[in-house]
Amino acid sequence: MAIPSFVDRVKLTVQAGNGGHGCASVHREKFKPLGGPDGGNGGDGGSVILRVSENLNSLVEYHRQSVRKATNGQPGRGDHQHGAKGEDVVLAVPAGTVVSDVTTGEHLADLTEIGDEFVVAVGGKGGLGNEALATAARKAPGFALLGEEGQSRLIQMELKVLADVGLVGFPSAGKSSLIAAISRARPKIADYPFTTLVPNLGVVVAGEVTYTVADVPGLIEGASAGKGLGFDFLRHIERCQAIVHVIDLGTWEPGREPLGDLDVIEGELKAHGGLEDRVRLVALNKVDLPDAPELAALARPELEARGYRVFEISTKTGTGLNELRFAMAEIVAAHRAQLAEEKPEPRPVLRPKPVGRAAGDDSFTIVRQGDGDGGLLWRVRGTKPERWIRQTDFNNAEAVGYLADRLNRLGVEDELLRLGAEEGDAVAIGGEDAVIFDFRPQIATGAEILARRGEDQRFETERPAATRRRRLDAEYHAWKAEQQGLGEHEG
Repeated sequence: MAIPSFVDRVKLTVQAGNGGHGCASVHREKFKPLGGPDGGNGGDGGSVILRVSENLNSLVEYHRQSVRKATNGQPGRGDHQHGAKGEDVVLAVPAGTVVSDVTTGEHLADLTEIGDEFVVAVGGKGGLGNEALATAARKAPGFALLGEEGQSRLIQMELKVLADVGLVGFPSAGKSSLIAAISRARPKIADYPFTTLVPNLGVVVAGEVTYTVADVPGLIEGASAGKGLGFDFLRHIERCQAIVHVIDLGTWEPGREPLGDLDVIEGELKAHGGLEDRVRLVALNKVDLPDAPELAALARPELEARGYRVFEISTKTGTGLNELRFAMAEIVAAHRAQLAEEKPEPRPVLRPKPVGRAAGDDSFTIVRQGDGDGGLLWRVRGTKPERWIRQTDFNNAEAVGYLADRLNRLGVEDELLRLGAEEGDAVAIGGEDAVIFDFRPQIATGAEILARRGEDQRFETERPAATRRRRLDAEYHAWKAEQQGLGEHEG
């Protein structure tokens, strides 16, 4: 199966790397078996980044390989060693790439400038090690936080060519020939329909104005219903300031005439939508052919009566090309001047929604569901509670106790009591993958197991001996001071 050379729409699965788990470790030395927590943090997962490159004009690379993944962060280790961050994956895209989320339909980014970047999938945050979790009240955590999963999403990328002027018309009307005649572009040209299978782009210079012209290949009647090729390519003129109708005066097809061709193409533009406010010009092409001047003379008054500026041209002899070239330049220059006069608005920066990183968002919601008869009764949703659930190792009782403390500090228990939750009710935190607890008001999960939540109990066994040593040391120093005082008195 042949791989196309031009692709302007692809779907791509992007997977950011997972964060590495934090490490729960205790420093050990000779004569000091429990010297304190020294577990390092896990590294953040790598992200997937889109970056505009000036050397690309197609999305064909992603047609060949539709899945891209970043690497995971490394777990933390003992002896204060933090895990390495996962490597980012940078995907080069052409200027004019529009990115959207296939699942939600959300518009994510419009990448138009060389060097523009967009983080399309955010790497998971690494878990904290027990060294970072230690506080004055919890000197020796016997647990660490888990790394979070990286963001995964199915995206669609669409290429919309960045052109100032768009050429539309029936196949073989002379669009590619016009681009070749007024620019240095050399598109494929032949005397049969659908010669052009991809949009052509040419750079035109008219006096002091330099602008770009693009064409829409294969636009015919019924394109909006799937006929021909043009409807798929109309997106490439959505950014244009002007649309030029190239009308063939030399066609031999029955039923074809200039006004009818114009009406057909305008109908397809209307079906596509979003192009109603573009300035229109009409180029009556192939006036060098016999009978073409008479046909142009008949069509011109009606076209001008409709409000179109009309140009009689020949891409073969060059007739009328300068007038058309400068007319297009005039429209482009006026549009640029208008943009320069308008107060520039801050350029929007599109950022992905944070995944597990919204540390400042303390909001949460609690919704009552079901009737309480063996079913789910309360559901808690919120950035922090759901993030904390993902970070918790539920095989570690200390970690569960630490989670309970965090939820209580956030006010989850108080809100449940205010809403009428009773002991024994089921409480789910999260969405489809929720973790479900039995509500125990004033008794946080894990508290009945641990004398001090989030504390390595091995340190408790060390404290009596340490206390005894400190008491003996104090008694010795007191006796020493007493002896020195007696000596001085006797002297």
